[in-house]
Amino acid sequence: MRALISVSDKTGIVELAKELENLGIEIISTGGTYKKLKEEGVKAIEISEITGFPECLDGRVKTLHPKVHAGLLAIRSNKSHMDQLKELSVDTIDFVFVNLYPFKQTILKDGVTREDAVENIDIGGPTMLRSAAKNYQDVAVVVDPKDYDKVLSELKDNGSVSLDTKFYLMQKVFMHTSNYDTMICDYIRKERNDTELPETLTMTFEKVQDMRYGENPHQKAAFYRQIGKLKGSLADAVQLNGKELSFNNINDTNGALELLKEFEDPTVVACKHGNPCGVGSVAVDGSESAKSGADCAISEEEAILKAWDKAFEADKVSIYGGICVVNRKVTLELAKAMKPVFLEVLVAPEYDKEALELLKEKKNLRILQLADISIPQSKDALDIKKVNGGVIVQTIDSMLYNEDELKVVTKTKPTDAQLADMKFGMRIVKYVKSNAIVVVKNTQSVGIGPGQVNRVWAAKQCMEHAKELINEDALKGAVLASDAFFPFADTVEAAHEAGITAIIQPGGSIRDQESIDKCDEYGIAMVFTGMRHFRH
Repeated sequence: MRALISVSDKTGIVELAKELENLGIEIISTGGTYKKLKEEGVKAIEISEITGFPECLDGRVKTLHPKVHAGLLAIRSNKSHMDQLKELSVDTIDFVFVNLYPFKQTILKDGVTREDAVENIDIGGPTMLRSAAKNYQDVAVVVDPKDYDKVLSELKDNGSVSLDTKFYLMQKVFMHTSNYDTMICDYIRKERNDTELPETLTMTFEKVQDMRYGENPHQKAAFYRQIGKLKGSLADAVQLNGKELSFNNINDTNGALELLKEFEDPTVVACKHGNPCGVGSVAVDGSESAKSGADCAISEEEAILKAWDKAFEADKVSIYGGICVVNRKVTLELAKAMKPVFLEVLVAPEYDKEALELLKEKKNLRILQLADISIPQSKDALDIKKVNGGVIVQTIDSMLYNEDELKVVTKTKPTDAQLADMKFGMRIVKYVKSNAIVVVKNTQSVGIGPGQVNRVWAAKQCMEHAKELINEDALKGAVLASDAFFPFADTVEAAHEAGITAIIQPGGSIRDQESIDKCDEYGIAMVFTGMRHFRH
């Protein structure tokens, strides 16, 4: 029996080769692998001795030869195949241990050139893997060093590798080569700045962890990360405390993080079941949102503490068991304020040592550190949703609105403070399930109405919660934001009754004038953005 060994990742390869030798298996090898094995005393045969043809083109051509691929692809039970091998003086190859040029590691290096990336596209390796895997019933092909022990164990115990194991190894080969080719394709697409949705969509992800279950205990689940540089992504966060993240933790935390990225000022977002339940932001001196009329904090430490107070006061009930994300360092004072509140997950870019020690006293609190928490998702990223039998794909909702397209449509004009709160409200409503209404005041959410089948229901729910959870005066002088236009004037009516004095919405309904007239009747300022933000 003969084994062909050609690996980029040489982990455990010498030990493997020596074990194979002890079992009487002849070793064939290539390039750097051959050199390594010879240095370690393995009696390997160089591939050129088998092919009768030297490695050439700086190693680009080594194994692309009939004496290699015929030896891999010949079906042992097929007499015609075996007769042809004899006639051509080709011997069979029974084992293949191959892993590929480090394309992923190469493209993840800072400053990598296109030439370096292309040179690390393996050709011979995937070809050998596919040939061996196609003939799985006769050839054991191993692409993952984790499987070395499994193959050796079966050889020692049974003198051969079982058909079931070979079929399992075949599966891993095609998963691996598919993943490899997808990375190459994705790299080329990014190099070309290709933002078109392709005719065929292939994506690849690496498993981060298996989970105890999915959304519900009877569902299986795992967490996979996209391959590439993921600054600002939850997949790049470091967990400092608590149990592993659940399926729902990851889903909800991701939504909270994406909302947090909308803000530059010190901001706290509390989230529950995929919807924000409290958002607080505090302007620091000189920032655009200082126009809102909120007190400017003396320092960012004070600002993030006040932002927490706003987010918590917005909904003290729903935050229980929720997610909290902050875009500034967690100080000891902030940790003291947070500790009495039951949170599932806390994410921040940094923690004071004393703050972290205090929070770790809550053994079940999942504490994550995400250094690049404010880096937004790439605008060419794709938003993908699974449907039965397929997926629907769109580019991410990376815009809020165009400032120069804002249109004041009422006789009453919004103040600078109202305009600042309008932007704050639209940033939030963008991440609330439709139909969505958000009411804000002084860069604090005071009411959030998510996921209703009727827009006026969302508005009324939002306003009722504001009065119940904050106080009766919470809505007086507040600003209402809507993710889509008003088909009727009933939402304006409800806003007036609650004491709301300004509204921002996309506009675009054939009945816009009814809402405009109703605002004029009540002296409410209304602004159209021209851009809706449905979230389903």
